[in-house]
Amino acid sequence: MTPSVIRHHFRRALLVCLAAVPMSVAATAANQAPLKIGMVPDAGATQVSVAEKAPLQRYLSTKLGRPVQLIIPTNYNATVEAIGNGSLDIAYFGGLTFVKANARYGAVPLVQRDIDQRFHSIFITRPGSGITRVTDLKGKTFCFGDINSTSGHLVPRLVLKRSGVPAEGGLKSFRYTGSHPATAQGVATGACDAGAIDETVLKSLYAEGKVSPSAVKVFYVSPAFTDYVWAARKGLTPQDRLAFSRALIGLRRGRDDAVLGILRGQRFVPASTKAYASIVRIARELNLL
Repeated sequence: MTPSVIRHHFRRALLVCLAAVPMSVAATAANQAPLKIGMVPDAGATQVSVAEKAPLQRYLSTKLGRPVQLIIPTNYNATVEAIGNGSLDIAYFGGLTFVKANARYGAVPLVQRDIDQRFHSIFITRPGSGITRVTDLKGKTFCFGDINSTSGHLVPRLVLKRSGVPAEGGLKSFRYTGSHPATAQGVATGACDAGAIDETVLKSLYAEGKVSPSAVKVFYVSPAFTDYVWAARKGLTPQDRLAFSRALIGLRRGRDDAVLGILRGQRFVPASTKAYASIVRIARELNLL
């Protein structure tokens, strides 16, 4: 062959090799086992709620360069156990569920919303109920969320105890609704005189028209505490932990609003185990850890 023919064949072979590289990378990513990511059902666990989080799943899959399976376990405790038995690689926990997952299974904190560093539990009642302060709850019925919820049970139970209206003995009765939206509905419909709810969930319920501001009113806001956090199972690779953390920290308002809306946040920051020392103390005081 002439030199020009040789050069022509070489260029064609090189182009074929270069074209195959991204296809090979894409194929490798596609063939990876999905990263299993779970979320405590703080706003209710249904197939609809999973579908509504599709933008989050797509965002994470793109940023991590691998398939992502988004899972919402049926309750808070199931999320803890799933991170322990390896059914989940990363999970979105409330403060109490995180300290349980950390103590039992060595769950590693990754990132959290900036608002989670100073979060609040919101006490609500119906307008006209006559309830204006926590002490007015004596002899009333009360709705907690999930028994393992920080803002829906742990902190409200502490507030009641320290206000002289302990759940056992101070209230007429109490019940666990299982989720924050169910608590809001329980108060709005009169199933309970008052209840405690996640502050971001209440704002979302108002904004989405699922609960009317005329149906429930806020009468108490708890002191600040550390709440939600994304954490990894103990055996997840450092590379996967870092990639996930960077993906959430990289979210920006104006560009990633759909994802931020799902997460009910504006900005993510690194999280640490030591920030949950007060949650550990509260849980032990109330015999919930």
